Amino acid sequence: MNIFKKIALYTAMVAAFAAVSAPAFSAEEHKDKNAVVRAAGDGAGLKIQEAISVADANGDKAVFIAAIGEARQLQKEFRYEQTERLRQKLNDKLRAARESADENLTQAGASAREALVVLSEMKEIYEAAHK
Repeated sequence: MNIFKKIALYTAMVAAFAAVSAPAFSAEEHKDKNAVVRAAGDGAGLKIQEAISVADANGDKAVFIAAIGEARQLQKEFRYEQTERLRQKLNDKLRAARESADENLTQAGASAREALVVLSEMKEIYEAAHK
């Protein structure tokens, strides 16, 4: 009889722990994925435009590279299946801009402009599907 009491007690403890821990340790709060994608697209666009303005002014290469790096990080959040190939192309353009910044800032600015065109195409596709 003593063993049955222990089994019942342990079962009750496990059930109570499972009931409490599921909500307490659940994943982060629900995020609106559309808002995350739109914010990533807008933020990446702003950073690319910042990099273009630095390149046009023949400014500091470190500022240009930092802006391109931030744009690359933001574009990772732009997750939409129909634009995935364009996102990879955007990443290639941003990488090319960053790598060419050491040699020629004007050429890097041209790559950043190409990246901005790709990003705007991605945003158009996304907005057309999410009206």
